[in-house]
Amino acid sequence: MKYAAITLILSTSAALLACGSDPKPPPAAPSGGNVVTTTNPPPPSASNPKPSDDPSRSNINISDEIKKACGITDAEAFFAYDSANVRPQDKAVLKKLSDCFMTGPLKGRELRLVGHADPRGEEEYNVVLGGRRADNVKTSIAAEGMTASKIATTSRGELDATGTDEDSWAKDRRVDVVLGN
Repeated sequence: MKYAAITLILSTSAALLACGSDPKPPPAAPSGGNVVTTTNPPPPSASNPKPSDDPSRSNINISDEIKKACGITDAEAFFAYDSANVRPQDKAVLKKLSDCFMTGPLKGRELRLVGHADPRGEEEYNVVLGGRRADNVKTSIAAEGMTASKIATTSRGELDATGTDEDSWAKDRRVDVVLGN
């Protein structure tokens, strides 16, 4: 009887302790919808400054075929380290893309946006970040008038990254803009 009471107390205590902690939530998956994440990354701490992590260090990479058809010569828009935000000053290029696909030479064609990240960070996180970048560019282009259903987004995360330092990592943080099917 005494052993049964001790066993009951120990098993109840173990069950209470096991239920006392919250499980770690799974990472968010990239969305194919029009999700815009507008929170900015936290500023670099004094102990780990990253002075070169600014919005002029990565880009939207528009294919030569699209640039030629749409008359785009300056096709740069930028993402900072750990960011998926599109800057207001990049809207002119995104407006040219929208107009070209809605009423210009590429009218009726589909646009494909492929998000990328540099190799820093966890692989799954980088896939999500690449997806957010592509989704935010999609939202910005759709806001300029292009039909969202004509824009597909995907993410390659860090899979195509080749960088080894800040200058080359900046080239890994991009969204490729290519013609869809």
